Amino acid sequence: MKSIRRVALLLAIVLACPFARAADEEIDVKSAMTVAEAWLAGVDAGRYGASWDGAAKLFQDGIDRTKWEVTIERVRGPLGVALSRKLRTANHTRTPPNAPPGEYIVIQYDTVFENRPLSTEIVTPMREPDGTWKVAGYIIR
Repeated sequence: MKSIRRVALLLAIVLACPFARAADEEIDVKSAMTVAEAWLAGVDAGRYGASWDGAAKLFQDGIDRTKWEVTIERVRGPLGVALSRKLRTANHTRTPPNAPPGEYIVIQYDTVFENRPLSTEIVTPMREPDGTWKVAGYIIR
């Protein structure tokens, strides 16, 4: 009986300890941010088709490749070159609005474009069933 109590107490401490969970999530955030930054670099370079190819299945199911290429060109083209991009926030969520439950990192950047002094870019990688992170959403405000 004592060993069961010890295990239960240890489990309660591990689950309650913010550091135990934060370390795992921090690793996930960093991995997702690396994927998001590489994906954004492709978009910045005008490789819109390749950005669709490398996106999450959820993203691809939401818009076909040709429509994505036309839409992103229409949105990004007038903004000009991305001159700077500074991380504002990166938050883990399992229940983002308008998306199925899963593991997501919502990353916000303050971005300065050539023709727009300040924008907010929101890039949302999600963990795919194989464990990899891929971009599932992109918004410019």
